[in-house]
Amino acid sequence: MDDSNSKNLGSMFESKPLKAQHALITGGSRGIGAAISNALAALGADITLLARDVEKLKIQSDHLRSEFDAKVFFATADMTSEKDIASSFAKAVEANGPVDILINNAGIGKSVPFHKMDLDFWKATLDLNLTGTFLCTKQVYEGMRERGYGRIINMASTVGLRSYAYISAYAASKHAVIGLTRTLAHEAAKKGITVNAVCPGYTETDLVADAVDEIVDVSGRDSAEVKSTIENMSPMGRLVTPEEVAETTAWLCLPSSASITGQAIVVSGGSVMN
Repeated sequence: MDDSNSKNLGSMFESKPLKAQHALITGGSRGIGAAISNALAALGADITLLARDVEKLKIQSDHLRSEFDAKVFFATADMTSEKDIASSFAKAVEANGPVDILINNAGIGKSVPFHKMDLDFWKATLDLNLTGTFLCTKQVYEGMRERGYGRIINMASTVGLRSYAYISAYAASKHAVIGLTRTLAHEAAKKGITVNAVCPGYTETDLVADAVDEIVDVSGRDSAEVKSTIENMSPMGRLVTPEEVAETTAWLCLPSSASITGQAIVVSGGSVMN
């Protein structure tokens, strides 16, 4: 990055363009969700974190307060339960005001061959990845319409644009998330609301670590070999970092990104090119 770009980026963070905006991140206690909360807090947003693990929520909340002097609220929530979602969102609004930015990040990505998949596995994947996104968006959408402003970002995947073997439930859910994103973007376009999807490739998270472990268990291959194979699926020969995904997501949240909507933006080191 040249000096002029560095100065522009530094100026943006110093100006706090998201000051007084309330950003709610599901699955915000670790991995990509935590990295997104860091990026949005650095831009001045008030933060709500929702996840299941209260201890990890506490750790990330304390980090946001100490590192960015952010106003933070957190709550445990099951993102497949409409009742739980409604309750946690109501508490978040009471603590931080109406939600201006929604990051639908909570998700699951386990793999299984189609012929071994049962209905419970299928439903669990779609309930969290797709229906959870729908339910969370329903909580904020009317308020955004009334205020004439909002940013909704759905964490999809390169798998939502192409696919691989053994992840039919995950691929179906992420294709559907991108379809929902594009349709809602059309409906919201004249209401000051943008709706976009971010599609990471393989990222250095617990989700990928778990996938490596599953492949090792099934195949008996060495874990380093499996990870190297995954890394080399990218032309860059490495995994994406959560911070790279987070900065792309933060850019979509800016007031200046008002003309960017209905997009599925790939962050994959070139492994998928639109």
